[in-house]
Amino acid sequence: MSRIANAPVRVPEKVEVTIEPETIRVTGPQGELEQPVHPRVRIEEEEGALRFRPTDSSRKSVAFAGTMRSLVNNMVTGVSEGFERRLEINGVGYRADAKGQTLNLQLGFSHPVAYEIPEGVSVAVEGNAVVVRGASKEAVGQVAADIRSFRPPEPYKGKGIRLADERIIRKEAKKK
Repeated sequence: MSRIANAPVRVPEKVEVTIEPETIRVTGPQGELEQPVHPRVRIEEEEGALRFRPTDSSRKSVAFAGTMRSLVNNMVTGVSEGFERRLEINGVGYRADAKGQTLNLQLGFSHPVAYEIPEGVSVAVEGNAVVVRGASKEAVGQVAADIRSFRPPEPYKGKGIRLADERIIRKEAKKK
């Protein structure tokens, strides 16, 4: 069984944590995040760290305590440092342009693709790379997945949008 819940979450000096009966709120230089607390988990604050304890010794309670610990750890990291995902655009004529809260993509379709960027996430275009930044790990990952879904990389020429650390397995074309 996982022992993730046993590890405390260290809270940096610049981050403030508010524990309420049903929610936990984390505020820092990058923003503010809020998460509902599962009823099977107790959160205790002691000496600049957060500890997560299951309310009973059942397997599900221990699992929920580990999940809550991971979620709160991501919140603390997000409001103190932030998260970032890089996407690379490969293809002749493929390009991106960010204006305000809209990302305009030209991906070889007969029309440009306009993507509305949600609150709490910022997108910057650096050459053929699109950089998605934000305090919420979930929101940053979802925006990156949405952008990638417009033109996933294809295995023959490698054209499309891919994550910077993603490896595309190339296929060989048919031979006569």
